[in-house]
Amino acid sequence: MQPSPRDVIAAARARLGGVPRVRLGVRQEGRRILGFGRALRIVPVGEAWHLGVLLIGDDEVYATGEILRARAEAIRGYTAESQRARSERAAAAVRGGFAEGEAVHLDWSPVDLDAVAAGGSSGPLSLDDGVVTVAFAAGARMPLAAYLDDRIALLP
Repeated sequence: MQPSPRDVIAAARARLGGVPRVRLGVRQEGRRILGFGRALRIVPVGEAWHLGVLLIGDDEVYATGEILRARAEAIRGYTAESQRARSERAAAAVRGGFAEGEAVHLDWSPVDLDAVAAGGSSGPLSLDDGVVTVAFAAGARMPLAAYLDDRIALLP
């Protein structure tokens, strides 16, 4: 019998005990003061271990979203609007309390391990022929336990 998704994740958590975590952030619209809006901030809401397409927290598992580095706001020239928007999000992270240069995980989404165990899928995880698998790198799949073993082996 194959281990459940919760068992595989619990085993990974046990192995990650001394490994540093990354912080998760969410967008927070600035409230209006005297009719003037404050700038967007990205505020920290938790921590997790970053293992490829997964973020493993103390109680939850998340699919990764956007990852950026917090950067102080500065006037820069950009050739693309997407670069300008990314730089604005990086500055919003500093305004929200992240240290300059710190990795910020944004737009992550919860993974429902019970749905996967019941034969469905959630985020990058699914149950294929009784084995919990993870999708990564343009849809390639591998067993979750082997994927986590590989990712943990790469950590400092």
